[in-house]
Amino acid sequence: MKTAIIFGASGFVGSYLLSDLLNSSDYAQVTAVVRKSLNVTHPKLKTLIADYNSLPSVKSELAADEVFITLGTTKGNSPNQADYHQVDHDYPVLAALLAKESGAKSVFLLTAVGANPNSKFFYVRTKGETERDVIAPNFEHTYIFRPSMILGNRKQKRSQLEESLIGFWSALNPLLMWNADKYKGITAEDIAKAMVKSAKNQTKKLKIYHWREMHSLLQS
Repeated sequence: MKTAIIFGASGFVGSYLLSDLLNSSDYAQVTAVVRKSLNVTHPKLKTLIADYNSLPSVKSELAADEVFITLGTTKGNSPNQADYHQVDHDYPVLAALLAKESGAKSVFLLTAVGANPNSKFFYVRTKGETERDVIAPNFEHTYIFRPSMILGNRKQKRSQLEESLIGFWSALNPLLMWNADKYKGITAEDIAKAMVKSAKNQTKKLKIYHWREMHSLLQS
């Protein structure tokens, strides 16, 4: 049985991912690195209270076979670009590096469709830089998940604009085919399931999952 670390377990995708990892017979222990208690109890769960600044001091507790990273913020929560970059780039990269140094063989990273380190748009450029810098440590396996609109019921109340966009994307989904299907919306629950399923058969050193690849995993 394997061990895993998850960063971002309190988030939209991360909360589903934590549940799936804990309920999987493949894992003996799951360590959730969070800023505050999750109020979740499970015999497999180890909760580690840490953040970007304190993470290096708990490096000795980061040993695991696999590291799952679903960290991220929004422009609304982090309007300052430096703060946004720290949450979406600096923290995931630091988490990956420390986990690799502690023995992790595989990393599973959540980013976004269109991620490109050379983009003129801050959001997709940041996601691209994160991918680039998580690939760099040369894990045995690096799997990157690039959803478009993430659908589902969030605990946090959405803005009216966001609610409208989700409604639009849900209606648009059936029309997005072939090369455009990467822009199809997908639920947070399904992203989490795809991430866990991908860990069952790690054959490629680097693989990027868009909607089609995630959908295929869910059907397998």
